[in-house]
Amino acid sequence: MSNKDQLSTKTKLKWNDLLFSTLFTKPVKVGTPELDHLISEVARDAKERRSSGNEANPYFAFELIRQSRLGALRIPVELGGGGANIRELFQVIIQLAEADPDVAHSLRAHNSFVEDLLISPDNEKRKTWIQRITDGEIIGNAVTEISSRNVGTNLYETTLSPDGDGYRLNGTKYFSTGTLFADSVLVKASKLDGIPVTVLIPTDREGVVIEDDWDGIGQRLTGSGTTHLKNVFVKKEEVTVNSNDKTPFNSYLQLYLHAVITGIVRNIVTDAATLLHNRSRTFSFAAADTAAADPQLQQIIGQLSSSAFAAEAIVLAAAETLDIAVDSAASGNIDYALSHNASLRAAQAKVVIDNIALQASTQLFEVGGASATRQSAKLDRHWRNIRTLASHNPTVYKARAIGDYIVNGTELPVKQVYF
Repeated sequence: MSNKDQLSTKTKLKWNDLLFSTLFTKPVKVGTPELDHLISEVARDAKERRSSGNEANPYFAFELIRQSRLGALRIPVELGGGGANIRELFQVIIQLAEADPDVAHSLRAHNSFVEDLLISPDNEKRKTWIQRITDGEIIGNAVTEISSRNVGTNLYETTLSPDGDGYRLNGTKYFSTGTLFADSVLVKASKLDGIPVTVLIPTDREGVVIEDDWDGIGQRLTGSGTTHLKNVFVKKEEVTVNSNDKTPFNSYLQLYLHAVITGIVRNIVTDAATLLHNRSRTFSFAAADTAAADPQLQQIIGQLSSSAFAAEAIVLAAAETLDIAVDSAASGNIDYALSHNASLRAAQAKVVIDNIALQASTQLFEVGGASATRQSAKLDRHWRNIRTLASHNPTVYKARAIGDYIVNGTELPVKQVYF
């Protein structure tokens, strides 16, 4: 299934106006005008689609991302990438989520793949994929299955069976966030002997069917639909036997979600200020004649701004512990204690950020009056998006695990999976 086949001629022509320019001649880097321009274009496109009332997928944004090679931001400069550390990447994800949280979220699997790639042994497969990513390729995921097994197990109903010089892949995956916009998809499966494997194949290969059927209340345009794998031929070199040794904890995937939530909170602050400036009248018992001069409404804006600052500071502080853990990698394996600390900080970030972000998405309406609840304003999108992201794994489990660690020294569970 080709993603581009779904696009109208009008949209394709829109791309041509910008995409075939010479704006992005090399991968974007942190702190450059090119990156600023990319993010502003993503924001403009999101606003345009939202105001038109057309819930169209962000294909335009993903073509910009391909051209700018934003997906190579973490790859070292000497290998053709942007050379960012994890903290810098998460800062960019926050900015991108402020522009369009669907786009930022849709890159989660891709960025996680790049992270694993960077600590993998230096071999031809690694070199090939680094080159493909620095050329602009985007990776999606097909991991989650709906079954009776607990989330996070390493057993899959999707099977990889021998077939001549290769294999055949069969199964159904759900919540395939970002795969609709991706060039290749990372699939978790089990061989007939039960050994878990990772398969990396093109999204347009025969038998790969990507459905845009995600019907969640939020993050509606993340391509988080169903992926059907119908007797897909897989080459031997496209299969890797899973290893659980590299990263004991998946704190990266968890913290990524809260970078997206933080970007949404930043957007809430902007929307709140805009609401205040656009109000031409206020209530008879208000403290000032105009909404912008009302000290109580100003206080709410101040609280929202402070929440955004706190969330960003927490995410970036936790990202620094991830940088430390990844920098400790030796022979592809990350130091266990440092990885545990990063997982602890990501869990603590979730417990706090979920609360202040959901509160901020409600406080927004305090500055707008009844007119802010109009469907055309689409301000409810913030709560719906935050609620959807925060629901990936329950806060109560994280809070309990943190408490057990603080009180009894019980370490957090390993290999938590959050797709």
